[in-house]
Amino acid sequence: MQPRCARLCFVAKSRNYDDPCGIARALDLIGDRWALLVVRELILGPKRFLQLRAGLRTVSPNVLSQRLRDLEVAGVVRRAQLPPPASVTVYELTERGHALEPVLLELGRWGSREPITTSRQLTPDALVIALKTAFDPSAALQREVAYGLDIDGDRFTVIISDRSVAITRGRPDQPAATFTGDIATMRAVAFGREPIAAAERAGRLAVSGDRELTERFTQMFPAPPPR
Repeated sequence: MQPRCARLCFVAKSRNYDDPCGIARALDLIGDRWALLVVRELILGPKRFLQLRAGLRTVSPNVLSQRLRDLEVAGVVRRAQLPPPASVTVYELTERGHALEPVLLELGRWGSREPITTSRQLTPDALVIALKTAFDPSAALQREVAYGLDIDGDRFTVIISDRSVAITRGRPDQPAATFTGDIATMRAVAFGREPIAAAERAGRLAVSGDRELTERFTQMFPAPPPR
């Protein structure tokens, strides 16, 4: 097997901007189509190949395999084996890969003001990451509050603490409030485009827990104004 530095050099030479700028050098490694979206899908934790394909719905298996290989060579992604009883291979971000999160969040904030040109819905992972890009610290509570989100069967924990937001995969141990609904409803409610009560009356949303905190949740993620 080639040393890592030699493999990196090979990848860089095959699609190189020939520009010493740090931005160009970054794009040499992660600038190919789908690469940053693979990183997006892994921000909240490891995924199997089929789970990545489900999150990147129009990517072909061959292209996804190539991007994963490229990102492994670049030191952004690595393979791991889940412990028994699962014992399956997953892909996860390395420390270097996780360092891309603030870059992706800023890119998401920038891009969220552009018009939407597709009828496809966000994936659950993309929606909760969009919540991070829209988070308004000035509207946050001064104490720690844990919310549970069940979006089309995918469960997430949203913790608001000290004017910051943290989102992880899985159910919170003791949520102050929990939202359960489909992706379109959760998107409309979370960004304040539809009142909670209206979605409940329509049977598209179930809410449990502290009512005041559920209403407060929708105030912390204002939809960005269009460009």
